[in-house]
Amino acid sequence: MTDDLDEIRRRRLAQMQQQAAQQQMGAGDMQAAMQQEQAQAEMDAKKQALMRQILTPEARERLTTLRMSRKELVEQLESQLIMLAQSGRLQTIIDDEKLKQLLVQMQPKKRETTIKRM
Repeated sequence: MTDDLDEIRRRRLAQMQQQAAQQQMGAGDMQAAMQQEQAQAEMDAKKQALMRQILTPEARERLTTLRMSRKELVEQLESQLIMLAQSGRLQTIIDDEKLKQLLVQMQPKKRETTIKRM
């Protein structure tokens, strides 16, 4: 009977140790995820601060509106503008008209389809 009791205690102790190890791993994963999220938030804040320096308020408003429908296009344009600003190749602040021109240049050409009846 004492052997059975000892065996049960050993199993229970092993089970508790395994649960404690899993909890520690889970806490480490959460901490890493929080650090990653914080780093992402800092990068977004820096990006927004730089965009405030590069664009006029009207141009920023246009990008914000466009982001709802064409998120990939806006992200691509923002990354290009940031690269230009950081390399010093962007001489002036971009207003709404210049932003419109950039957006037109970035959009792929549309092909017109014609249907011919025979």
